[in-house]
This record gives sequence, C-alpha cells and structure tokens, in this order.
Amino acid sequence: MLPLREKPLPNFYPVILAGGRGTRFWPRSRTSMAKQVLALDGKETMIQQTVDRLRPLAAAQRFWVITNEHLRRTIAEQLDGVPQRQIIAEPAARNTAPAIGLAAFILLRDNPDAVIGMFPADHVIKDEKRFRKTVARAVELASMDENIVVMGFKPTRPETGYGYIELGAKLVKDVLFVRRFTEKPNAERAGYFVAAGNYFWNSGMFVWSARTLANALREHLSETAPFLEEIAKAYGTRSFHKTFEKLYPLCENISIDYAVLEPRSTKGEHSSHLYCIPAEFGWNDLGSWAALYEHRAAKSKENGAGTNVIEAKGKLSMDADGNYIYAPDKFVAAVGVNDVVVVETDDALLVTTREKSQDVGKLVKQLEELKKKKLL
Repeated sequence: MLPLREKPLPNFYPVILAGGRGTRFWPRSRTSMAKQVLALDGKETMIQQTVDRLRPLAAAQRFWVITNEHLRRTIAEQLDGVPQRQIIAEPAARNTAPAIGLAAFILLRDNPDAVIGMFPADHVIKDEKRFRKTVARAVELASMDENIVVMGFKPTRPETGYGYIELGAKLVKDVLFVRRFTEKPNAERAGYFVAAGNYFWNSGMFVWSARTLANALREHLSETAPFLEEIAKAYGTRSFHKTFEKLYPLCENISIDYAVLEPRSTKGEHSSHLYCIPAEFGWNDLGSWAALYEHRAAKSKENGAGTNVIEAKGKLSMDADGNYIYAPDKFVAAVGVNDVVVVETDDALLVTTREKSQDVGKLVKQLEELKKKKLL
C-alpha cells in the first residue's frame, strides 16, 4: 500500500490505450481529433487527465501510449515528458488484446519485473487519491505469482453497455476472486446481474505483470502472440516500422476480455489467478453524449435531475430541463425543450435526444457508407 505521501511505484508502467475514434461523440470527435484528445470535462483533454492522475505513481518516462497514426502527433504534443518513441501508432486497428500485448512483450524484454497498468484514455475519476491507492494495491497483488487484477464497480443500474464481472469468495478484505467475465448483456440479463448482487461492472482497467500477460497471450492467443513477440524484438531498431506494418495486421482483432479473461476464468475461481478490487473512487466511462451530460450535471452547482448543461458564450433557459447543448461561439436560449442533445461545430450540427445519443455511432457508419470524408 502507498504511504500517506504518494511515491512512484517500483517497476510500474502505465499503458494508456488511446486508439479509438469515439464515434458516439460526433461531430466533435473525428478521425484526427477523437474524444481522447478533446477537453470534454474541463480544460485538460481526456488523455491529459488520464496521465496526470497517474503521474504520482510513475515518472513520465514510464508511460506508454498505444494509439493510431491519425492521433499520434496530437497526443505527443499534449503529453509533455512522455517519450515520443513510447507513443506507438498501430498500423491497423486490432482491438485491446494486441495493443496491450505488444506493450507487455516490449516491457518484458527490458524489465522482467515490469508490472503493467492498462488504462483507457477516456475515463473520468472523481476521487483521484483513492484511485491511486487502489492502483497501488492492484500493483502489489499483480507483482505476486501469475495474478491478474481488475477494478470493478458496483452497478447502479442494469447497464447494457458495460461488461460484468461475477465475483466469488473473498481472498482478503479488499480483494475478491473472479468467477467469470461476461461481455455486454441484454437488458434482461443485466437486470438479473444487478439483482444478484455479486456482479460488478468491468471498468476496463487491469493490472498484471508483463510476464503474466505475455504468458497468458501465448496460452490463449497462440497464433497472435508470436507476431507480437517478433514486433517487440524489433522495437528500437531500424526494422521496427517495417516489421510492425507487416506483422501487426496479421494479429487477431479481439479484445483482451475475449482473448484472455473469459477463457482464463473457465479454470475456476481458485485456479485462474483472476482477482477483483471493488473500486470506490467515483468512475464514469464517457461513452456517449448522455453519459457526458450525466457526469457534468452531477458536478453542476445546481445538482439536480433537471439540470441543463450548456456550453456557450451566454445562455438562458425557460421551461427547459435535462438538456446538453454545446455551441461555444453562440448565445444559447433553450425554451420548452427537455432531454435533448445539441452539438455544433464549424461544419456540422447534431440534434438528438439523450435517450438516442448511443445511436450517434450508427450515424457515423452511415456517413462512412455515403463517403462523407470531410465529416469524418
């Protein structure tokens, strides 16, 4: 555990996954300016906030970022101190298993005792000190044996957009065995999970040693692991980019949950070395305009269910509740409307409802089919 004064953790390497497009945050989130490099919650961008909250636990030189070529330069400009050679752009999108796996094989080569924390670039955390205390506990546990540690959150509603963790017995007071992982269930099953009481939301934040993860990939993703190992061997040499571009697209396109965690959980809760730390630091996975509205409304001084969140030069509302409106260069007047989302950019205007905001990603797919490249 960390002492009262936070200090860097030995052998700890945060790996930030920042390769997504954030299509549900269109029209602000675009291919070359995705949500992780936008300031959606304050003055700092999402990836800057992610790095800053972890900085007390690791020097900037120990951070790694896995992203794509469209975002690499912007991320490098936003992250002072993180070595540019450790901001790696995938030549093809291959989901979280190859991304975090590549980092594991690279770090294992340089430090056999490396412990990796996997963190998405688009989360918001309320209590950052408690967050770091939880991470430190996870690092302590992951550095022992072949342990894989996930941070889980007690569900507050039957959410179908999150994966779930079925928890077993307690290992110790603050750590539980994991029985199984279940990816995004339908509404009926999600309701059952919430009622059961021993299912937590999967935050997507994992901690494991580089050796543990590398071995898990060799076992559960046996065709992809050799490609990642060969790419890692070339890292730091002149042949790296050529090897990366040749072999990475051959890797299976699969999440770490499906690739490792679900098959590992079939070994049984006392044999899988999967553990969950129930996290109580306030967490939000900003996956849609509705999620951003809920987060911002909760922080608002008005602090009520009927709060409007309006980002504009000036604003006035009359008989209007539950709206999210983004028009930073205009005066906004909201009259007689409820639960709408309006987002304005230089070249586009989104009008939807909070209930339907998850469907914005489907809209982006239609824009792709129509070849509206300027809007992507």
